[in-house]
Amino acid sequence: MESEDPTAVDAEWKRIQQNTFTRWCNEHLKTVNKYIYNLETDLCDGLLLIDLLQVLSHKKISKYNKKPTFKPQKLENIAIALKFIEDENIRLVNIDASDIFKGMLKLILGLIWTLIVKYALSLPYLDDGDDGGDELITPKQALLRWIQSKIPSQVPMTNFTKDWNNGLAVGALVDGVAPGLYPDWKDNDPKDALLNAKEAMKLAEDWLGVPQVLDPTDMVNPNLDELSTMCYLSAFMKAKLKPGAPTKPCVNGDNTK
Repeated sequence: MESEDPTAVDAEWKRIQQNTFTRWCNEHLKTVNKYIYNLETDLCDGLLLIDLLQVLSHKKISKYNKKPTFKPQKLENIAIALKFIEDENIRLVNIDASDIFKGMLKLILGLIWTLIVKYALSLPYLDDGDDGGDELITPKQALLRWIQSKIPSQVPMTNFTKDWNNGLAVGALVDGVAPGLYPDWKDNDPKDALLNAKEAMKLAEDWLGVPQVLDPTDMVNPNLDELSTMCYLSAFMKAKLKPGAPTKPCVNGDNTK
């Protein structure tokens, strides 16, 4: 059996992560009618990054170059954005304004991930432990624990990669968050991975307001990027069932964990 080309695997997770993180940014930027097409190039003048930070933080950044034309103005904008991030108590590692200006993709993805951790994963929904020790767990551990509390114990759930590949876990989560919304996930065939993921993620988007920042085809990809999965799943924590949702009645508590 041939082993996978490491270069191809690296390119695959990076593609998935770039697409997912771009969609996550755009979900927030659409509230101010802005859009990122390419993370490598569209942040180079700092304007979209500043817009994103203002939306995420609900704070105003007042002094920056509104119409940067020259390189120093663009670099200054990016520096202002990075300074704002640090003032928000977000630790930045090995990135400066010139990296974003030059479109260093891996570093930009790392920056967006720090924003996801701060504004999507560091939520009170995860801080519901009663043993007093949960302050030491990582956002990854906290999210995994939260998901495990929502889905049946017979569904394997130890990671954010292969356990999601057959589309059953996301179906179980949809029904766990909104009992009766997708009880049929139990009847799905694990071999129909893409269909399973599409159905569950469409229900989550339509009735729970969980945007498909992760594409269903990427969820069932063996090279699924765990940070992309966490980014997508974080929206379930604050999901609320919309009125008129096609829920089915629970039978003998069958839709509860």
